[in-house]
Amino acid sequence: MTSGIDADARALQAAVADLVRVYQFRDRDQICCHDISVTQCYALEMLVQHGPMRVNALAERLFLDKSTTSRVVSTLVRKRYVEGRPDPSDGRALTLSATKQGRRLCTRITDDLIEQQKHVLEDLEPAMRGAVVEVVRRLARAADARFRAGVSTGGCCAPGEGSAACG
Repeated sequence: MTSGIDADARALQAAVADLVRVYQFRDRDQICCHDISVTQCYALEMLVQHGPMRVNALAERLFLDKSTTSRVVSTLVRKRYVEGRPDPSDGRALTLSATKQGRRLCTRITDDLIEQQKHVLEDLEPAMRGAVVEVVRRLARAADARFRAGVSTGGCCAPGEGSAACG
C-alpha cells in the first residue's frame, strides 16, 4: 500500500504529464502558425518579459545549453524578432533584446493562447478558476526552485546514477 504522499505524487505526475502533453501539442500547433517554433517563442517571451540579457542568462531561464540557445536566437535575429548589441559592461559580449516586431509577435501569440484559455476555464466557477491558477503557479515555482537548486531524486542524471550517459 502506498502512503498518502506517494499516492499524491503518483497522481500529480500523471495529471501533470497529461496537462503538459496537451499544452505541448496545443502550443506547437498554435505558435507555429506564427512563423516560429515553440522554443523560439519561449526565448522571445523571456526577452519581452524580462528585458535584455546575454545568451547565458537566456539559456539558464530556458533550461537549455548555450549552443542550443545560440541557434534559437540566431533564427530569431534572422527573422528580425531579436537583436543583439554589445553589452555595455563587456564589449565582447552581446546583450539580446526583443525588437518592436518581436514584441508585437509575442503579444499576438499570447493573445491567441489566452483566448484558448478562456474556453478551458469557462465551465469553472470564478473561485475555482482562481484556485486553479494559484495551484499551477505554486507548482511551477516549487518545481523551478528545486530544479534550479539542483535537487534530484535519482533521475538518470543524478550524481553516481548514470550521469555519464546524460552528457
